[in-house]
Amino acid sequence: MVSRQSKVPERKNPAARFRQSRALALGAVLVLSACTSAPEGVLRPIDTPAAEATQLSIMVATTRAPSDNPGELYSGERGSQVDFNELVVSIPPDSVRKVGEVQWPKKLPPDPAREFATLSVSPVDSVEQVRAWYDRNKAASGRLLLFVHGFNNRYEKAVYRFAQIAHDSKTDATPVMFTWPSRGSVFEYPYDKESTNYSRSALEVMLAAAVREDDIRDITILAHSMGTWLTIESLRQMAIRNGGVPPKIANVILAAPDLDIDVFRQQLADMGPNRPKFTVFVSRDDRALTLSRRISGNVDRLGQIDITDPAYRELLENEGITVLDLSALQVGDRLNHSKFAESPEVVKLLGQRLIDGQTVTDQDLGLGAELGTTALSVSNTVGSAAGLAISAPIAIIDPGTRSTLDAQSRRLGKQLGNSMRGVVPNLPESTETLR
Repeated sequence: MVSRQSKVPERKNPAARFRQSRALALGAVLVLSACTSAPEGVLRPIDTPAAEATQLSIMVATTRAPSDNPGELYSGERGSQVDFNELVVSIPPDSVRKVGEVQWPKKLPPDPAREFATLSVSPVDSVEQVRAWYDRNKAASGRLLLFVHGFNNRYEKAVYRFAQIAHDSKTDATPVMFTWPSRGSVFEYPYDKESTNYSRSALEVMLAAAVREDDIRDITILAHSMGTWLTIESLRQMAIRNGGVPPKIANVILAAPDLDIDVFRQQLADMGPNRPKFTVFVSRDDRALTLSRRISGNVDRLGQIDITDPAYRELLENEGITVLDLSALQVGDRLNHSKFAESPEVVKLLGQRLIDGQTVTDQDLGLGAELGTTALSVSNTVGSAAGLAISAPIAIIDPGTRSTLDAQSRRLGKQLGNSMRGVVPNLPESTETLR
């Protein structure tokens, strides 16, 4: 396994370093804050649903403290217990919305024919009530999808984002969300990070309870941003306590993970060999992770790595981790931090393959999938080979990629092989199948 720490900038005098850090932080905050404000308190149920809207029931567990505002339900402060609620969210018809977007209400009450709306909020006070909800909503596959949101998320924002993911992915999995105390402010990064640590035992207990349910056959965890730290820490605790992660927790998808790459390597080692299959979404242009990197010791974040870097490739290959590089994807998120949820291509992959635990390989995406955007440079030099370019701008490292690329190079001939090596210097003359 390989550890790689980013190059530390040259030393400057303290005043210059302070001015540079302050300017960087201010610029990042301005970028992070450059979003149109939306009404808050959208969880107050409306009386009349839209006839053609989809109604989606979600079970939400939280370690947040209750809010005095019934439209917010929970605040960003830390609660003294784990609360459960069933929320039914109305999602407008596909004819009036774009896949990957949350049609946030422009004003209250929302228009359910065109905007997301809340139809009901029901506190769940006992294990029997949780089981009754699951019996009403369980998928035929017996699969459960658990979503853990990221940094800077209010309760209502997390609920609507997960409703969008569950709906747009068309997954055959029962939707459950775990939401931890985030104050929903870009200025509260340290508080939010400590809130994930505050919540990790609660998430572990919740996962253990789900594992014990006979009707739940398979659990997939989808975690985003800082929520990946909470997820990995909970799984690490579970592994240390039980000698491994229960096999029922089969798949973990980390989207834009805000994880120190060196710490992640150690967390995997602590889990031991009995751990889930990991899939990671990364993007080199993720601005939120750039800020996180700056305030976290200038160590690369897992969600922002360059998969053509030999050190990172070796680490990921040795650990058997599938990585999808979304750097070439363009979405509406100015921070490039939510591509996994806003890109129709990725949402489709989530629902049809990844949540189901199926392997996604470069053959699913087309020639040059490992190369991502560099495939465009290759196609410029090989002429007719451009017809074999990837159908979606998603790069991938998977257990079959290297051998597949080697076979493709042989079919296309020496010229294409040389062009590929010119774009990706670490591409070997002969390759082996990855473990």
